[in-house]
Amino acid sequence: MKDFPRIKRIPPYVFATIDEMKLKARREGEDIIDLGMGNPDIPTPKHIVDKLIEASRKSHNHRYSASRGITKLRMAISSWYKRRYNIDIDPDTEAIVTIGAKEGLSHLVLATIGTEDVVFVPDPTYPIHSYSVVIAGGDLRSIPLYPQGDFFQELMNATRQTWPHPKMLIISFPHNPTTCVVDIDFFKKVVDFAREHNVMIVHDFAYADIVYDGYKAPSFLQAPGAKQVGVEIFSLSKSYSMPGWRVGFVVGNKDMIFALRRIKSYLDYGIFQPIQIASIIALNESQECVTEIVKTYRERRDVLIEGLDRIGWKVEKPKGTMFVWAKIPEKFQSLGSVEFSKLMLKKAKVAVAPGLGFGSYGDEYVRFALVENKHRIRQAIRGIKKLLCEENEYSITGSSRDR
Repeated sequence: MKDFPRIKRIPPYVFATIDEMKLKARREGEDIIDLGMGNPDIPTPKHIVDKLIEASRKSHNHRYSASRGITKLRMAISSWYKRRYNIDIDPDTEAIVTIGAKEGLSHLVLATIGTEDVVFVPDPTYPIHSYSVVIAGGDLRSIPLYPQGDFFQELMNATRQTWPHPKMLIISFPHNPTTCVVDIDFFKKVVDFAREHNVMIVHDFAYADIVYDGYKAPSFLQAPGAKQVGVEIFSLSKSYSMPGWRVGFVVGNKDMIFALRRIKSYLDYGIFQPIQIASIIALNESQECVTEIVKTYRERRDVLIEGLDRIGWKVEKPKGTMFVWAKIPEKFQSLGSVEFSKLMLKKAKVAVAPGLGFGSYGDEYVRFALVENKHRIRQAIRGIKKLLCEENEYSITGSSRDR
């Protein structure tokens, strides 16, 4: 085999081991409740699907599209930001459509980060936040993010200890996987930090709408001066339950948008045009479907949290995202998140995501994705109860990770 230097820097997904076990169990006839991957199961709202069908029947929509997104979709993005956050976005220079948030982020980093440029990323975090930097050849530095910690203080400490100073900070709130949330004052401090240290900010806002209990997630761009220092990324995957459609967008700083536009002009011809047309409908028409999707996730969250509480696994209710970030029960903590996830799959017949897959600071946790209905979640609780009630054979001295 040839020597592929970038591939050598990217390790296999930690999740792959659990996925292989899950597939093997299913082939053997096991009923596995999959709360591992954050892959929404809620159907895309009918009016969006209907528009896709209508647009796909028109042959002129079958041609190449525009890599930065069609004009009407960029205008819809601008209108959406104005209605929701009272932010003015120039659809020509401050907005670009991407093939999902993941593609937008990874190509933005590739376009703006050079070899050895320092980039700060939380740990734990969504893997592409970290590995977009690795793929681009940047110098990745991790900032600890604890559910009860002070991330901004950790950020300031890291900045004082790092030379050269970071060129970019990638953040995301509501946060996957920890479900941490912030207020607008946090973003104001981030903007001040960026100005003082000449740092670009990238805010992944994928869970803007998936919030509960009266909490409303602020946009990073609501902070005064935010557009001068950074961009925000949004995805239609969660809010409109359109994960397989692969539609996202990046808005904000003109220079960063220009860089992304330039690199995308060489890499793709944009999204299939009927999908873009249907996305205009999603953004412009009634948002009642978003309300219903959020309601579904909230109900599932409550069933899972209350069920875990009944069987002795105390987990805090998240205010945002479609996940539950659960600290591994004490008697299993020595196993680490990968071995505990394997045990959950084997004994409880429940697949979860090991926290280690999101960074080394996540190894005391597992992540539940709210992607099964309430009946299946209750079934999962029954399986987990059997595991928790077993003898203390897993309460061992020393870590199984050293074995």
